[in-house]
Amino acid sequence: MEIRQLNRIDAEEYLSIRLEALQNSPYAFASSYEEEKNQTAEKYKNRFETPIHTFTFGAFEESQLVGVVTLVKEQLLKLSHRANIVAMYIKPENRGNGIGKALISKVIEKAYNLEGIEQIYLTVVTTNVPAKKLYTSSGFEVFGKEKRALKFDNTYYDEEHMVLFL
Repeated sequence: MEIRQLNRIDAEEYLSIRLEALQNSPYAFASSYEEEKNQTAEKYKNRFETPIHTFTFGAFEESQLVGVVTLVKEQLLKLSHRANIVAMYIKPENRGNGIGKALISKVIEKAYNLEGIEQIYLTVVTTNVPAKKLYTSSGFEVFGKEKRALKFDNTYYDEEHMVLFL
C-alpha cells in the first residue's frame, strides 16, 4: 500500500471514487451524488495542482486508488490555528486492513507540519461505528453531538464533532 498526496494526474480517479462514496454512503457526506454527478475532473486537477489550503491524500493498492481523505486549513485569521478532516472514504472491499489508519496518520502528520495548526476537527455520523473507533484510536475526542445534522431520504442522522489537539 502506498499513501501519498494526490496530484493533477489523479483527478479522474479521484472523481470516480468521490462519486462512488456519495452513492455508497450517502448518509456520511453533507454533499450528495445528485449535487456532484456533473462535476468534472478539471475541478480536482486545479485543486491538486496548487495545494495551499486543501490537501488530499490517497491510498493506492496495486496502483488503484482505494481510499481518500482531505485536510482543509481554516482561512479566517481567528481560526487559522485549525484544520478540518473531510471527505474520508475507503472502498468497501478494502476496509478493515489498515488503510483508514494509514490515511488518518498521514493527515495528522501533514497538519502537524503545517505552520500554525494546533488542532484538527472532524464530524462523523453517530451510526458509523468503525469510523468512530478509527478516529478515537487516533487520538480524537468527541466534544459535541449535533442532533439531526443530516437529512437523507426523510431520515435524520446525528453527527459527533471530534477534535485532536496537536
